[in-house]
Amino acid sequence: MASYPLLGKADRPLLGARAMIEREAILSRIDADAMLRETCDWAAINSGTGNLAGLAELAGELSHAFSTLPGDVQLVDPAPTIAIDAAGREIEKTHGRHLVVRVRPNAERRLLLTGHMDTVFPADHPFQAVTRIDADTLNGPGTADMKGGIAVILHALSAFEAMPGAARMGYDVMINSDEETGSLSSSALIAELAQGKFAALTYEPSALPDGTLAHARGGTGNYSVVIRGRSAHAGRNPGDGRNAIVAAAALVIGLTRLQAEDITINPARIEGGSANNVVPDLAVVRFNVRPRTSAAMARFGGQLARLCAQIAQQHEVAVQNHGGVTRPPKPVDATAQRLFDLVRDCGAELGQTIGWQPSGGVCDGNNIAACGVPVVDTMGVRGGQIHSAEEYMIVPSLAERAALSALVLSRLASGDAL
Repeated sequence: MASYPLLGKADRPLLGARAMIEREAILSRIDADAMLRETCDWAAINSGTGNLAGLAELAGELSHAFSTLPGDVQLVDPAPTIAIDAAGREIEKTHGRHLVVRVRPNAERRLLLTGHMDTVFPADHPFQAVTRIDADTLNGPGTADMKGGIAVILHALSAFEAMPGAARMGYDVMINSDEETGSLSSSALIAELAQGKFAALTYEPSALPDGTLAHARGGTGNYSVVIRGRSAHAGRNPGDGRNAIVAAAALVIGLTRLQAEDITINPARIEGGSANNVVPDLAVVRFNVRPRTSAAMARFGGQLARLCAQIAQQHEVAVQNHGGVTRPPKPVDATAQRLFDLVRDCGAELGQTIGWQPSGGVCDGNNIAACGVPVVDTMGVRGGQIHSAEEYMIVPSLAERAALSALVLSRLASGDAL
């Protein structure tokens, strides 16, 4: 796998004396070896979203690590969430606690930085170990997505706190435990912390291994539609039954017809059914939607309600919809674009080429942008193959991205950048 080292001094733009001093001070305070040790230690703790014991262990480690910052560290209980099981029943879903760090809460200018401690790999997944592929490449669960990103947050803030202008800006840090499953137990916390912030940075890995940032994003929503019919004997009196599976199939066909250029719909699973000689009286249809615009998101809500009513009438079944859009689309307005431009310009001062491109993926940056706060949400490490056993992190990007964030923080603290 290729590495992408920092550019040499000859490749960096000419800077004024003050900017050069600032840059060199930041670079001198980034401890790349400590960042790598922390990333490996944190990746060695399984923290799949459902592994509450592993999440608790990691939360304790992170609480200790972030206690070096001059603020209050606390673990916040997750908000209660409801899921639909295969029998169509509402069940409570449990999550781990979320880490929140508050520094200078009374500062006039305050920033939000977010990350997540959970991964997609449960405790029984075979991908558990961290291995060194070569000098510049580390393979391991969550190394890129996003335990390396957590190390970037910590060390960028540590470097920033040593800068002369740090006292002018306050910030909150949130590391949640459920981002990989939609942040359902932390979405209210994100909205609360976003209030009053003038900007936000989120530490998902870069969109591409070369450091490209994700720009505008679409949204996402997950749905579970419960269909209840009437059972009957398939041979003696099938006409007395109301087949929930047939109604579910009709719903899926109807959903595919709602797709458009600004929204995709992915029917993922039909659960339910019965023995071959019984008309099935239960089905649960699960699907995902990806609206690219707010207009598409709003339109789909009405379309789905009408489709469910139509299925209920035509098939004489009860239809109950659960779910909705949990991460709205994230457009990039003029203020957000200035934040992207700032990141690009700071990268140039450090010899890093920073570009961006739209993304079909989603993250907590969607939730933050929905609160009216400009955000760049791929400030984490460079790497690739996330959500697979081939996940890798480019080791030099730890120090590289920490320096980038520290310089961005310094410029934001000045009050002139946005």
